Amino acid sequence: MALSINLPGATVKYKNLNAENVTGMAVSQGFPDIKDFELEEGRFFTENESKNADHVVIIGSDIKENLFPSIFPIEKEISVKGRKFRVIGVFKKEGESMLGNSMDNVFVIPVKTAANYVRLNSNNVNSRIQIKAKDGISVDLLENELKGVMRSIRKLRPSEDPDFAINKTTLLSKPLKSLFSVVNLGGWIIGLFAILVGGFGIANIMFVSVKERTQQIGIQKSLGAKNYFILIEFLVEAIVLCLVGGAVGLLSVFSITLLVKHYMEINLFLSTGNIVTGILVSVSIGIISGFIPAYTASKLDPVEAIRAK
Repeated sequence: MALSINLPGATVKYKNLNAENVTGMAVSQGFPDIKDFELEEGRFFTENESKNADHVVIIGSDIKENLFPSIFPIEKEISVKGRKFRVIGVFKKEGESMLGNSMDNVFVIPVKTAANYVRLNSNNVNSRIQIKAKDGISVDLLENELKGVMRSIRKLRPSEDPDFAINKTTLLSKPLKSLFSVVNLGGWIIGLFAILVGGFGIANIMFVSVKERTQQIGIQKSLGAKNYFILIEFLVEAIVLCLVGGAVGLLSVFSITLLVKHYMEINLFLSTGNIVTGILVSVSIGIISGFIPAYTASKLDPVEAIRAK
């Protein structure tokens, strides 16, 4: 459990350098247990620093780049609204987030330190208690427990409406999950049309290949080649054609993910599952599209095939 309070925006200064429109946060000692973050340099507050309301601060990577472009920031003093704070840590760069919760342009101080300068119960700050369930505890069970605890603290009767709100991360994740499900479905539909067109293309290529190599097939069969050998030969050819196309597609997608990561700082990647799925789909389309031409080639009469022009 952790108390987290959003402070009014401020300008952070170090000597003659400024970082403007910086978001401030005051947090309790349990913040690392709730929020997943990494420190590029330094450390988090100690328990004594939090209890004693020490003037210590952890800054985001953007603030570090603005105030300390070429020097080590730890133990340097920065100024926030005329008050001095000692830098003890720097958050690792996270990049932009769809939910807007990046720590790149944020400074974090202890709650007791902030209480000396800001009325934490005023309308200018947004305070919340953040709670994370233990392993094996469902969100619904935790929510029900919290409702009971809050009603007890607020001394609400069973018939009274709650005068508090419980927000869950699922409130944001569920709509996003639905959105990505629709996008995923659309991708599969478009992909199926592409597969259908590609399948007909492979089948056409294989029919042309069989026609052009009819005499060669006749010679092979006259020399003792079995029907299954001719069938497998053309099936393998169809599969190889599909695998080449699949490899081009995978390389194209991989290139796109690299470009997106580089220019938009969004962590996209091509997973092993995606690669395996692409290979399996390519092999399947090769077998389906190439079977009829391959079967036709395997059933050719050797005499008639040799006479073909």
